[in-house]
Amino acid sequence: MTPSTSFQPPVSAAPTSEPRTGGRFARLPLLAGRSFIPLGLFARLPLAMLTMGALTLVTAVAGSYAIGGASAGAVGIGSALGAPILGALADRLGQRPVLVFAAIFNTVAVVALILAAYLIPGGQDMATAVPVLAAAFVAGASCPQVGPLARVRWMALTSRGGRDANTADLDTALSYESTADELTFVLGPALVGILASLIAPWLPLALAAALTITLVPAFATHPTHHAVVRTPARTAGSAQEKRRDALTARQRIGTVAAVALPVLAMVCMGTFFGSTQTSLSSFSASFAGSELAGLLYAVMGIGSAAAALSVAYWPRRFTVHARWLVCAALMAGLAVLLLLPSTALPMILVLLVLGVPVGPLMVTVFAAGGLVAPTGKLGTVMTALASGIVAGTALGSSIAGRLAQDHGYSAALLVPACAAAALFLLGAAAAVVLPRWKTTAPVQVAGGSCRSAG
Repeated sequence: MTPSTSFQPPVSAAPTSEPRTGGRFARLPLLAGRSFIPLGLFARLPLAMLTMGALTLVTAVAGSYAIGGASAGAVGIGSALGAPILGALADRLGQRPVLVFAAIFNTVAVVALILAAYLIPGGQDMATAVPVLAAAFVAGASCPQVGPLARVRWMALTSRGGRDANTADLDTALSYESTADELTFVLGPALVGILASLIAPWLPLALAAALTITLVPAFATHPTHHAVVRTPARTAGSAQEKRRDALTARQRIGTVAAVALPVLAMVCMGTFFGSTQTSLSSFSASFAGSELAGLLYAVMGIGSAAAALSVAYWPRRFTVHARWLVCAALMAGLAVLLLLPSTALPMILVLLVLGVPVGPLMVTVFAAGGLVAPTGKLGTVMTALASGIVAGTALGSSIAGRLAQDHGYSAALLVPACAAAALFLLGAAAAVVLPRWKTTAPVQVAGGSCRSAG
């Protein structure tokens, strides 16, 4: 595999030592160019606005929480199903054409969602909302996956040096990416609430469409896309086909298991997020109002984002597998503390501490996914990880919502604790499976280069 065009980094990107000022994070603009970071940050904001925007608009127009919730669910299902498809297409065709097409198509889909919401009659009849649900599904499925594909670019940029590549740069980049995700998924819903309440319920989705059609093509055409190697079409007799045929059944099963572990971990991570959000809504409604839940959840996001940045400075001997186990164990232990508070202030303190292992664990699982991604499938795996979070969020919200309705918020708060415990068990399985698997099959870290898992 050879890229059609090689990305030429800035001249100042050559040294591997840290800049004199700014620390490790100051190296990121040297690797990718100064414009890449703000583009990657704001181009992913529409995805963070889409679910809440659909919920707010459809609920306001139709006057039905059921239809609004179903529309938000349709966005989530569409995103979970569409993201891996977009990732696979990006692996095969390159990120630029896929992202540009997705930006145009998604903009049209979001505009169609706005129009459909205003054209359906108000009321509780779900049958009349089919056009809205269809538009919401398409909008979710076509939403450009900027965050996962940005991680693919960082992996390509930091592995250009092959086996001697600076692995500290990859940890730094993934730490930043997780923080960017946390910030946008806190800022996005907040922006939706402000614009919808102060101006109009359609404005957040219109803004999301405007950001998509302007920022995503700029991200797509940024020179860093040249660093990512496209996967050539598989043909009979090709080197790729020969390598695939040479794999034994055991190796193929090992490949599937190695990729499945981080994907399942992200499903558990999403379950943790969704169940925590829903449980906090029930918790806050018991003494104030359910709208307080968003502020409480943001506290955990702040702690998670700050801790994710710290991963860049963790020692290299603290391997991916060890980080996974330690962070998941901390999450499981701290999640039990959610059962103790009965008022807002103690819950804020618990959430602030609970966020500390969450961000580093997300960084770690994304890193593990990059390490085990088969050659030419990095974009597919990264988007599958993101889809796992979306699917898990819907699952966690559903389970916790039912428990909160039937047994109260204390029962619902058991779900995030169970999700964290499942993350620990998956980490233990990864510590056993991944080291064995990597000795029999190469893994793609980025750009076609192979490196063993930490």
